[in-house]
Amino acid sequence: MEKIFVLDTNVLLQDPNAIFAFEDNEVVIPAIVLEEIDTKKRNADELGRNARQISRMLDGLRSQGRLYEGISLPSGGSLKVELNHRSFAKLQEVFAEVTSDNRILAVALNYHLEEQEKPHPRPVIIVSKDTLVRIKADVLGLTAQDYLTDRIVNMPDMYTGYLTIHAHPSIIDEFYTYRYLSVSSLNLAYPLHPHEFVILRDEMGTSKSALLKVNAEGKKLEPLFLSNDPVWGIGARNAQQRMALELLLNDDIPIVTLTGKAGTGKTLLTLAAGLMKVEDEHKYKKLLIARPVVPMGKDIGYLPGEKEEKLRPWMQPIYDNLEFLFDTKKSGDIDKILAGLGSIQVEALTYIRGRSIPGQFIIIDEAQNLSKHEIKTIVSRVGEGSKIVLLGDPEQIDHPYLDASSNGLTYVVERFKGQNISGHITLERGERSHLAQLAADLL
Repeated sequence: MEKIFVLDTNVLLQDPNAIFAFEDNEVVIPAIVLEEIDTKKRNADELGRNARQISRMLDGLRSQGRLYEGISLPSGGSLKVELNHRSFAKLQEVFAEVTSDNRILAVALNYHLEEQEKPHPRPVIIVSKDTLVRIKADVLGLTAQDYLTDRIVNMPDMYTGYLTIHAHPSIIDEFYTYRYLSVSSLNLAYPLHPHEFVILRDEMGTSKSALLKVNAEGKKLEPLFLSNDPVWGIGARNAQQRMALELLLNDDIPIVTLTGKAGTGKTLLTLAAGLMKVEDEHKYKKLLIARPVVPMGKDIGYLPGEKEEKLRPWMQPIYDNLEFLFDTKKSGDIDKILAGLGSIQVEALTYIRGRSIPGQFIIIDEAQNLSKHEIKTIVSRVGEGSKIVLLGDPEQIDHPYLDASSNGLTYVVERFKGQNISGHITLERGERSHLAQLAADLL
């Protein structure tokens, strides 16, 4: 049966192509949605880009007919900009305030009541990324859904970069004897990805175990090529951190993604590896560190001073880690060290767009706050001979239109997991402090 989908503004700002995602059903855009999109189109960020894109798309569709009368879509359904179902009379009994959300709900409610008077009523569904809009719709007796087409993966199924396999002790002995195993010898019902790690444990319950890594071709399991020696004074404190260092220090893997809760060591390990590659081995010309400027909580507004002074509050977590690695004693010492070295650059992502970045070790912190389009823009900036590392916690997102399963970092992890030039690890154990680990787990 054909359905009527009423779209919230946030759906179109998240995915301008959403109007084509509802197959042979009727898609309704309330007039207030166009007004809200209009207020965003001058933004210089991702929301502004999406607002301009949906505006252009709707303008192009006008050639097929009047949007308020309804036009056919390539998917087989239809699209309509709604002007006639705006009455607030029925909604006022429950939600009296005339807000944008309530005006969208009013359109859905009026459609629903109109359909109920027909012999064969069509289901009316409001689609919104806003949890409270969906709750309000439920209160009104309307069906509401989240927009899931942009979801990359369900979080429990997200690729972790390693797995634990219980095997017969003879297989573990074979690995230690020949220093490799064929992937086929494990008789797995699922494929292993290039540069994926495997922890072999004795199925008999003894302490016998082995840590292996799938080679770039995905055919062999090999020992880790790095020793467990500290890197710039930082040693791996658990198996996942050792896996992370293996990827970070491997020059044949130009794109690495690390995810994990706060305090698992993502940024510190990556900075240590980057400093070793740039300052000690001179494999790269420069260490470039960047993060998106997305505030947690209320924005502090415009900041005084030059560019470096404006960026300092946003970049302070990076400087904190650098101060630890350089073992500085006094405030301001790290600025003198960085000025003296000249090979370490801390930037906001705003200043990376449009650049080509060859021969550098690039670190993008807090990458979970980037959209799929933004992450594509950044990764496509990487020039010849560069390595890029994307860090973040998909469960800790400050961006209003992203979630754990639709952000740019998760997108890269899932899209690159089968490529032999990439590697990924999910860090699980907090090493900042016992308190930090408890806070990450309990709060």
